[in-house]
Amino acid sequence: MKERKVKLMRNTKETKINLSLNVDSFKKSTISTTLSFFDHMLLLFTYNAMFELKLTAEGNDDHHLVEDIGIVLGDAIDKVLSDRKGITRYGFSCIPMDEALVETAIDVSGRPLLIYKVNFSTPVYSKEKKFDFCLIEEFFRAFASHAKLTLHINLIYGKNNHHVAEAIFKSFGRALSAAIAYNPKLSGIPSTKGVL
Repeated sequence: MKERKVKLMRNTKETKINLSLNVDSFKKSTISTTLSFFDHMLLLFTYNAMFELKLTAEGNDDHHLVEDIGIVLGDAIDKVLSDRKGITRYGFSCIPMDEALVETAIDVSGRPLLIYKVNFSTPVYSKEKKFDFCLIEEFFRAFASHAKLTLHINLIYGKNNHHVAEAIFKSFGRALSAAIAYNPKLSGIPSTKGVL
């Protein structure tokens, strides 16, 4: 089958993003967003999804940067999935990271929705890594909206913010990989309606 890959750019007054995504290639990803902690989370995501992502991004502020990366990554997934024929559609993953446990469920439904039940311990802001953990929800909201999928992320338990964030991105990667994988038993749209 033809590799599912895409290159996208987004240039606004607030952000500049260049992205290349191949969901059928598992080569090392290269990510540079000016936010080292977020780079680390995206690398964990691509490794666990077994995707190849090349991403450079910069912005006027962290909020718009993280949100716009979610927009572009969501657009990329939407484009590489095209008509959705033959994909599994649903994906689920439950990942531990030390004391933290996170579950993610995905339905590539065509109906954008985020259910995000995660509370980071206070303080929400990591002085060590200079990253506001509240931005993670904004990233996933933008992603779900533009990828046109239903995304549930639930923190079962966990105390350490870094561990919780790692479990989220690892779980997300594995769930998404499962949802968009081809199912050899399916040749058409994965829905009894015949459309998504």
